[in-house]
Amino acid sequence: MSARELDFYFDYLSPYAFLASREIGELCERHGALLHFKPVLFAGLLNHWGQLGPAEIAPKAQHVFKECLRHAILRGVEFRGPKHHPFRPLTALRVSLPEVAGDQQALVIETLFAFGWSKEGHLGGDAEIAGALDAVGLDGTAMVGRSSEPAIKQLLLESTEEAISRGVFGIPTMLIEDELFWGLDQLKYLDLYLSGRDPLRNVSMETFQNDGPSAWRPGVPPREP
Repeated sequence: MSARELDFYFDYLSPYAFLASREIGELCERHGALLHFKPVLFAGLLNHWGQLGPAEIAPKAQHVFKECLRHAILRGVEFRGPKHHPFRPLTALRVSLPEVAGDQQALVIETLFAFGWSKEGHLGGDAEIAGALDAVGLDGTAMVGRSSEPAIKQLLLESTEEAISRGVFGIPTMLIEDELFWGLDQLKYLDLYLSGRDPLRNVSMETFQNDGPSAWRPGVPPREP
């Protein structure tokens, strides 16, 4: 019997993704699930679905940082935040693609998340990214160089488009067997799902269908049924 496969969609912009990345590997290992890291461009998701990012709403940005700091303190995780936020994550995401990182993908992702969110590094700077990768024994200069190749740029676009086609609208998102779990707080529900104890296991969602909206906010395109 083949292992169940879980896709972890992330962008380095998200502190929630950083914290989730520290737990998702152990969770998958415990349940015998095969983990696939999927770098995506958060801005691409926001643009497609017509949303603002948390960092683009001042009080929400503050709330997110405090929530993540509370989570990190309770779990003994060093949490500081990157030197700049928001930043341009393209290089970091591209070097994290399996076509660039190869069999060191997990190390690349762990290193860059820690560099930004634990060590206050600049995740938008090519030289800084290369230096962080060099520090763990990787060829950061070569990897950053590859990130500018047209084929690699296209792969990140395709990864983002694939995520959108699967209904991914935020990060981090965990997808397994077409069941979508969005956000750090969904890890507990993902754990239940993987253990066969999902509260929705015996629930017919058709029971909860309504007759559609009776009002719609001006300027917002109506969603498809």
